[in-house]
Amino acid sequence: MSNKQSPDNCGCPVLAFQKLISGKYKVRILWDLQEGPLRYSEVRRGLLRGAVGTSEIAPRVLSRELKALTQAGLIARKDYGVVPPKVEYRLTPVGRSFVPIVAAIRKWGARHLNGDRIGRDVGRIAAE
Repeated sequence: MSNKQSPDNCGCPVLAFQKLISGKYKVRILWDLQEGPLRYSEVRRGLLRGAVGTSEIAPRVLSRELKALTQAGLIARKDYGVVPPKVEYRLTPVGRSFVPIVAAIRKWGARHLNGDRIGRDVGRIAAE
């Protein structure tokens, strides 16, 4: 048996954090939910807003991201049990504690990624 530990069980908070928020839409979903609960279609519309050159998000992908955030305890899902289905998503207290971190990332991005070489390189990499 090897003494090596996988990133999942190494106890490294940075790796655990990276795994928690990995995914194309998770951080944006958390950011959009800071103002209050949103229905599925509102979350979807929020992801399309301001996304230049981005195709529409597939329902399966959005459902997967929402489910992962729910399982991580960052958002809560409320199913009203009516037809047609009505489901709302809201930040949990843990998810709400994440908003200042996203705000800091957003501020850093606005300062360092607008029009300079890093911004162009990030845009090129994202498009690949």
